[in-house]
Amino acid sequence: QVHLVESGGGLVQTGGSLTLSCAASGLIMDDYAITWFRQAPGKERDGIACLTSSDGRPYYTRSLKGRFTISRDNAKNTVYLQMNDLQPEDRGDYYCAGNDERCVLVESYYKYWGQGIQVTVSS
Repeated sequence: QVHLVESGGGLVQTGGSLTLSCAASGLIMDDYAITWFRQAPGKERDGIACLTSSDGRPYYTRSLKGRFTISRDNAKNTVYLQMNDLQPEDRGDYYCAGNDERCVLVESYYKYWGQGIQVTVSS
């Protein structure tokens, strides 16, 4: 049985940083494309960062403007999202998801999902 568990969310001031973690059991992160999705209040869930399974290449949505970094620790079977210079528009629920195909920032491609974690950015 596959489980993805997010951690590291919380409240941060504008301009601050947070690192989200996505720990996996039941699958090997290195074999999957792992994507972070964000769902702002009242909006759809959007893919924002993905790490490929094959070469570990990261992909980001353009709106992040270089502020976020996705990475993987194979020894811990965990994917991270380092978020810097957080802005009020970054607030929302963050989810990690895995698929065994390729990096696509579209949620319908993903079979495995975490339960989500909340990030709040105070202005």
